[in-house]
Amino acid sequence: HVQLVESGGGSVQAGGSLRLSCAASGSIQRTNCMGWFRQAPGKERDWVATDNGVGTTYYGDYVKGRFAISRDNAKNTVYLQMNSLKPEDTAMYYCAADVSPSCGTWAIAEFDFWGQGTQVTVS
Repeated sequence: HVQLVESGGGSVQAGGSLRLSCAASGSIQRTNCMGWFRQAPGKERDWVATDNGVGTTYYGDYVKGRFAISRDNAKNTVYLQMNSLKPEDTAMYYCAADVSPSCGTWAIAEFDFWGQGTQVTVS
């Protein structure tokens, strides 16, 4: 079992930055795939970024070049650095873990554990 707790959300002006954190506990492993997703009210949950646990990161088209996912295995924490924020980035941001051998990358159904979310509002 894995527990994920997001933090770091808040309200910022367009062009600003936020750094989200996802603290993991339980049976998480260094090689597990970790992802960030977001969901705005009335919209589907979208994939934001993924760290595949073995040295490769992936980003959705809307955040590529602005967001960066990173991982501190010693702290069992995954981060999402968000720069040049836009109003369309406003959403609840969720951290997720895929504990299977293969990383689902962008596939929501492939992620096994989810955090409670942290709100990001950009105006």
